Amino acid sequence: MRASSDIVSLDAVSLSAAIHRRDVSCVEVLNAYLAQVDQLNPRVNAIVAMPEREGLQAQANERDTQLSRKQSLGPLHGFPQAPKDIAPLAGLVTTNGSPIFAGQVTQVDSAANARVRASGAIFIGRTNSPEFGLGAHTYNRVYGVTRNAFNPAHSAGGSSGGAGVALALRMLPVADGSDMMGSLRVPAAFNNVFGFRPSVGCVPHGPGDEVFFQQFSVTGPMARNVPDLALLLGVQAGFDPRLPLTRRQDDPRLFAQPLERDMRGVRVGWLGDLGGHLPMDPELLAVTQRSLEHFKAIGCVVDAAQPRFDFEQLWRAWITLRSFTFSGGHAQHYHDTTRRSQLKPEAIWEIERGLALSGPEVFEAAKVRSAWYQELVRLFQQFDFLVMPTTQVFPFDAEAHWPKEVAGKTMDTYHRWMQAVVPVTMTGLPALGAPAGFGAAGLPAGIQIIGPAQTDFSVLQMGHAYDLASKYSRIQSPLLG
Repeated sequence: MRASSDIVSLDAVSLSAAIHRRDVSCVEVLNAYLAQVDQLNPRVNAIVAMPEREGLQAQANERDTQLSRKQSLGPLHGFPQAPKDIAPLAGLVTTNGSPIFAGQVTQVDSAANARVRASGAIFIGRTNSPEFGLGAHTYNRVYGVTRNAFNPAHSAGGSSGGAGVALALRMLPVADGSDMMGSLRVPAAFNNVFGFRPSVGCVPHGPGDEVFFQQFSVTGPMARNVPDLALLLGVQAGFDPRLPLTRRQDDPRLFAQPLERDMRGVRVGWLGDLGGHLPMDPELLAVTQRSLEHFKAIGCVVDAAQPRFDFEQLWRAWITLRSFTFSGGHAQHYHDTTRRSQLKPEAIWEIERGLALSGPEVFEAAKVRSAWYQELVRLFQQFDFLVMPTTQVFPFDAEAHWPKEVAGKTMDTYHRWMQAVVPVTMTGLPALGAPAGFGAAGLPAGIQIIGPAQTDFSVLQMGHAYDLASKYSRIQSPLLG
């Protein structure tokens, strides 16, 4: 029998192999991760709504019995998982971080959660998220604040904040999340792990009431290294006939191929702070810029990339399309006076903006989005990948709702401080949030590695080569001892 610390120290690829060789039992794996949760979760509040342990133990015993009969459900056979508390998960509470849904047990799985379940995972709870995923800081009135894995006085990021922290503190072997405005990438940056925003259509997101207009939120994996990320992505990805924007050509087996690739001569464009447009903590900009040396070390040619675009126009188009999308999905809560009183101010702001929009305003914003995509098509004629900081600040005070000022500039909305993630979201391009080093206070920073349309596997290959060179992801939280 292995010690619990040895089990949770394994990377996910090695853990899957050890389970399938029966070097370690699914019961031992479950107990090891539950012990880690018991030890660390009270300090950070990352995993919530945990079911009774007796039922979890029964599932782990069943997984071991299946293996004794040479029956494997998939690469996640026996993996403890805690899906983000926004996507439905049958049999467990799904609150969306909102008092409106406190205690609600859902009856169906989201498309991605169904695939994780079918691959043999054991669901030990949910990972905390802000209300309806709004804002990249994980707090809500149902479960409270989730705290940073490297310093619990600071924010975990969001909206997949619980997932990022649980992963960094080895309370989960891999984790899932979703990303509309950086919700996979920001917590990855704040907790020194990887978060991959796949191309639109790579992983089924939903199903929901509307399956054509919704192109901003995507489901994706988080992990402590890129091979582990690819392991989970291979489970999540693939066509779903209920979701017409998913793609048949995304064969999940693609992500099981070797990630190694010669990067000599690959052209990397550095977007930085978008030519000074983004207010950014000077130390964070310097830290992320130093990470470019690791691209050079693996043979890449790195140059400044200079988009030709009005970024304020891009921002205005973004908040128009975001409010349009959010109000479409949540206005029913606003129109019910009882439920409206339970919405946080940011949700009310988004809904009221969306309800006030005209059709022509939404269409004009979509045209701006399309023009920005064409500008990136032009840039990708010069570069193979683009890189920029994930955030504009280091993890901030966990008791603050959001940074009101960045680099001396007042933030005019609750999400302006995270504008750096918008250029990717508005294009639907694949982007890997990767560790980029630490500031003087010991808090993590991150970068986004962005690829052309539908080059998800190539982005993972670049991220893997960068990770092997930089070794930032090997730096563990002091909470792990």
